[in-house]
Amino acid sequence: MSSVRPLVTVVRAGRHSYSAGLQLQQRLAKSNQILNPPAEFRNYLVLQEHEPVYTVGLRTKTYTVKDEDRLRRIGADFHRTDRGGMITFHGPGQLVAYPILHLGQFMPSIRWYVATLERMVVEACHQMGIRGAKATKDTGIWVGDNKICAIGIHGSRYVTTHGIGLNCCTDLRWFEHIVPCGIQGKGVTSLSKELGRHFPVQEASGALLTSFAKVFECRLQEQATHPASPDKIG
Repeated sequence: MSSVRPLVTVVRAGRHSYSAGLQLQQRLAKSNQILNPPAEFRNYLVLQEHEPVYTVGLRTKTYTVKDEDRLRRIGADFHRTDRGGMITFHGPGQLVAYPILHLGQFMPSIRWYVATLERMVVEACHQMGIRGAKATKDTGIWVGDNKICAIGIHGSRYVTTHGIGLNCCTDLRWFEHIVPCGIQGKGVTSLSKELGRHFPVQEASGALLTSFAKVFECRLQEQATHPASPDKIG
């Protein structure tokens, strides 16, 4: 890593559809300086909530059109994505964070990136009072046998997309219709459930940003333009 801490712009995108979030991250990843040296790349951290949606990753081959229709009938959208991992749920009350980084400014290693992302989420959970949060051999961050944060990333030419879904005050009943991340015999939890009080996304965002700056050893700046004006971002 360079002696100068990389700069990461925080984009607070609010609550929108998964399609809108996907288009935003694709635009940010592709529009700025892909062909320029890594040092010229503008890094972003997109914070958002999604409308109810089930997403499947590259390793998920078993979900059929029939399964997709079943999930859509309960009121959620359904998307097949290019991230790693298997099926998960995103929805209101879940903090979805997409780091769009050029790892050439950090450490040019996807393995390092995933491990650092895990450490960042664990650190944020500890700040919020979830001392038992940890990374295990199974993907994601866990409190006992219950997953509190899903992780699924994509990397291309050391540019990262997708990221994490941290359950804050999520309605966990949405997860009852799937096997989250394809792991049998495990459950899901949230900050609200573990702490015994309502824990909103806005409150979790502060801890996540503090942890991100510390663990990734970077500087954060807020995006000046409103996320509703995507043409002005970048």
